[in-house]
Amino acid sequence: MRKSIKIIKNRSDIGAGTRGSDMGVDAIEIAAINKGSQYFNNFPFIEVQTRNESVYRADQNVFAKRIEEVKEQCDRLAAVVQQTLTAGEFPLIFSGDHSSAIGSIAGIKATYPEKTLGVIWIDAHADLHSPYTTPSGNLHGMPLAATIGEDNLSCKINDVPELTAAYWEHLKNIGVSGPKIKPEHLVYFGVRDTEESEDILIQNVGIKNYQVAEIRSREMDVCVQEALAKLSDCDFLYVSFDVDSMDCDLISDGTGTPVPKGFDQQEIIAMTEQLIGSDKVICFEVVEVNPLLDHKGNRMAEVTFEILEHITQPILIHLLV
Repeated sequence: MRKSIKIIKNRSDIGAGTRGSDMGVDAIEIAAINKGSQYFNNFPFIEVQTRNESVYRADQNVFAKRIEEVKEQCDRLAAVVQQTLTAGEFPLIFSGDHSSAIGSIAGIKATYPEKTLGVIWIDAHADLHSPYTTPSGNLHGMPLAATIGEDNLSCKINDVPELTAAYWEHLKNIGVSGPKIKPEHLVYFGVRDTEESEDILIQNVGIKNYQVAEIRSREMDVCVQEALAKLSDCDFLYVSFDVDSMDCDLISDGTGTPVPKGFDQQEIIAMTEQLIGSDKVICFEVVEVNPLLDHKGNRMAEVTFEILEHITQPILIHLLV
């Protein structure tokens, strides 16, 4: 039985193409303060040391920008997640860019190497690129490729230098050697902005994507229960919530890569409450709030905090099971 929630603040944005998501944690905390909430005083927390200063230096890894520092950041986060789980606490992670998930998942797997882990990825993007397929070189588009250990060489467009390739191999082997999850133990919710190489890989390995229209047509409860049934062989679940899964026109554009036609906040609340209610969720992560890009003040962080308030009680109930 877990003792309580432990907040992990990972203020790193070096895997993104646009600066500012390192301020996402602060933006969410400001949203709580402005609402008169003591939320961030209610739980113990730990700060993960960052390598954000690396953005000022030239980087030769054009197909995996700042991969050396991202690898170090993910190593640090993995160690904190492992320490938190070992202490019997529930890691509630606030990260900048989504490359963090490599470390989060590695930390879970390092703690429970013999257990089967499932991943629920709530996102507008598939994040399945590798240095060999990326059009941007930004590592926040690669965490799931690293996690499942997939280079997708059949869709290769980049000739990756030897040093970059070596760092990529290190990144794929953080925590424990080899893939952390099987593709069939990955489920997408809301992915709608992908490149052709990702679409090919999704089809080839059979990753299920519950798109927004399907969920609204078939109803949220039906889709979530179907996803949980698909992951029934998994001992634990990790849920990653990228705020760009929400509709940028309806909610806010305060995220690095906003995409329209996404979820509203009530759909995210309903989805995550039901997932947590499965009693298998062992870690929850929130990523990609970028207040520098928010043209509605601090709206993205405010909505994210509203969602957080709704899901915290189910997490606490889950800890008592």
